[in-house]
Amino acid sequence: MRILYVEDEKKVADLVKDALERENYSVEIASDGEQGEALALSGHFDLVILDILMPKRDGLEVLRNLRAKKLSTAVLLLTAKTTVEDKVKGLDGGADDYLTKPFAVTELLARVRSLMRRGSSQATALRVGDVVLDPLTRKVRRGEKLIDLTTKEYALLEYFMRNENKVLSRTVISEHIWGYNFDTGTNIIDVYINHLRNKINGGFEKKLLHTVRGVGYIMKEIDDSTRGE
Repeated sequence: MRILYVEDEKKVADLVKDALERENYSVEIASDGEQGEALALSGHFDLVILDILMPKRDGLEVLRNLRAKKLSTAVLLLTAKTTVEDKVKGLDGGADDYLTKPFAVTELLARVRSLMRRGSSQATALRVGDVVLDPLTRKVRRGEKLIDLTTKEYALLEYFMRNENKVLSRTVISEHIWGYNFDTGTNIIDVYINHLRNKINGGFEKKLLHTVRGVGYIMKEIDDSTRGE
C-alpha cells in the first residue's frame, strides 16, 4: 500500500516515513502543498497524510481541491490547531480522520491501519496462483510456506499482484515504489526484483514472476516461454 505524506518539517517527515516503512507501507514525501496536491492527483496512493500548515498551499485548500476533483483517496489531516472549529473545517472539507500535533507515532500508525481497513478493496487478500498476500496482516504465503519479505519487496509484490498479467516497465515500477525523484539510472530495481523473484519462484515448479526482455516485468500464473525468464 502506498502513502503520500505532505509535510514541510523534514525531521518530522523522516521520522514518520521511517515508522510507516517499518510497517511495510511504501511512502513518498511532498514538502509543500502544491507538490502534495499534484502527487495526490496522480492517483497512485492509497492514503494521503496531509499537514494543514504548509507553504505555497495550506492543507485545507489542498483537501478542498482534491475533493472538488473527485479524488476519493482517504485523507488523514495533521495539524497543530486543536480547536473544535478547526477539526470541523477539516472533516467537513472531506478529511477521513484528524490528528493533532504533537502526536505519538503509535497513534498515527493506528489511525493509518484503521483508514486502510475502511477500503474493502484494500482489505481483501490478493491471490496470484498459490501466492496469497494479506494487506491487513502483511503476511505472504506461497502454498503452505510463509515468505519473509523486506519492506520494499513487500511493496513490489503487492504492486505486481494488483497488476496481475500486466507488463510493468522499470519506469512505472520506480515511480510507484520509489517515487518520482528516483534515479532510474541505477540497477536497484533489478536487484530488488531479483531478490523478490528468488523468494517467490525459488523451489517452486511453477514460476510466477517473469522478465519481459527489453520491456519490464510481469506476474502471472501461467508460464509462457515467449515472455522471457
